[in-house]
Amino acid sequence: MHKPHTIDYEVGQDNVQVLGLDIHNPVFAVSSALIVGFVAFTLMFPEGAKSFFGELRPWLTSTFDWLFMGVANIFVLFCLYLIVSPLGRVRLGGPDARPDYSYGGWFAMLFAAGMGIGLMFFGVLEPVYHFQNPPLGVSGDDQQAAIAIGMAATIFHWGLHPWAIYAVVALALAFFSFNHGMPLTIRSAFFPLIGNRVWRWPGHVIDTLAVFATLFGLATSLGFGAEQAIAGLNYLFGVPATEVSKVVLILVITGAALASVVAGMDAGVKRLSEINMVLALLLLLFVIVVGPTLAILGGFFSGLGNYLADIVPLSNWIGRADTDFLHGWTTFYWAWWISWSPFVGMFIARVSRGRTVREFLVCVLLIPTLVCVLWMSAFGGTAVHQYVATGYTGVVDTVTNWTPELSLFKMLEQLPLSQLLSAIGIVLVLVFFVTSSDSGSLVIDTITAGGKLDAPVPQRVFWASFEGLVAIALMLGGGLASLQAAAIATGFPFAIVLVLMCYSVLRGLQDDAG
Repeated sequence: MHKPHTIDYEVGQDNVQVLGLDIHNPVFAVSSALIVGFVAFTLMFPEGAKSFFGELRPWLTSTFDWLFMGVANIFVLFCLYLIVSPLGRVRLGGPDARPDYSYGGWFAMLFAAGMGIGLMFFGVLEPVYHFQNPPLGVSGDDQQAAIAIGMAATIFHWGLHPWAIYAVVALALAFFSFNHGMPLTIRSAFFPLIGNRVWRWPGHVIDTLAVFATLFGLATSLGFGAEQAIAGLNYLFGVPATEVSKVVLILVITGAALASVVAGMDAGVKRLSEINMVLALLLLLFVIVVGPTLAILGGFFSGLGNYLADIVPLSNWIGRADTDFLHGWTTFYWAWWISWSPFVGMFIARVSRGRTVREFLVCVLLIPTLVCVLWMSAFGGTAVHQYVATGYTGVVDTVTNWTPELSLFKMLEQLPLSQLLSAIGIVLVLVFFVTSSDSGSLVIDTITAGGKLDAPVPQRVFWASFEGLVAIALMLGGGLASLQAAAIATGFPFAIVLVLMCYSVLRGLQDDAG
């Protein structure tokens, strides 16, 4: 691959200054106009929005299950190939580059951005749900088999597949930016395929899709966080769990995110991420120590073994009878992760200079996967143990009555210092909320500014504000169902973009290695 031409970008012919905003036309104009219109329409016609999104999700997940399942498998195989191939020796930033962050700071930022709110919301709920409704035709009457497949299915959704999706985007952005001097934006990854046309309308389309995918994927996570935080505040302090309360909470957290955005990457995102990782680690260790310790540790190893044993049948979509699991869980998750990938991928890329491709992929795939396994084993395993060993039905009732936002608090209710633990859980959700909104706005800001890392503060404020407004609009226009439908709708076209990105990265690495 020839060295990319960056003259147009450096001259800035597509960038103009308007009201203090560094706008990369037409990405900023098109993205912001459509998103403002979407927010206005959803708030003006909430019932119509609720009906539309209610029909959209099941249609997408059932019609295009083959696409989401197929591309997710491709991403895992692609990453594993690069790990074992000679291409893994390529260093992001060039042979002499050294990492900007320590392993501790690096792990904290990529993990907080990638999984934080999701683990808090689903960490207890999902193992119990799949235990009650086991996939792959496993009978619920066989309790041990149901426990095994339930944990394997949970880890499947939080293991190699999502992190491979993130890794593909992060690797592409880091490689073409740090090794070839191209702007840190999605279009740069397609230079080997379309050349300088990445600076014209094909590149504008790619970046606009990335903005939409990021914004709606982020809004989905913020919606989950708002639901759980309000449920916790209601559980602990009697705060009314109304739509008004959720809107107020999103506004407050968006305000905190704005303050963090203004502070910048090191003073804002990095510091909040490290604080949250310490709190999450303390909560995790406490649950392991005061909970059923032996069952948790045993569940970690057995869950990991069951995950590896069942990963192939869980990855297959052909001839499946458990369509509720396939479409309601897996297809939604893969679409959500894909829509979330420009945000997490760009964020990981920004903090990964100096790592080799092999080191990068091993760390991004394996370390977070193992942490997710431990988290699910501790929180979900404790909830399952409470039901099986003591007959406690608090968490099971949240599954039966479909009040998932209460699952974490019902599990903690049976542990010592439950009130304090629940309060820590709420703080974790809120800070994960802030770091997600903060880092998400930085990413969208970078894309719409043509890859610039130092875009004006008013532009960051604009995107952070509209992240909150999109979450509010979708929450009022159908709740979590609308949020999930929006994530799937934006993940669908972006799945094709990511497959092409794999091929482009492979070509770039081969040319560099050669």
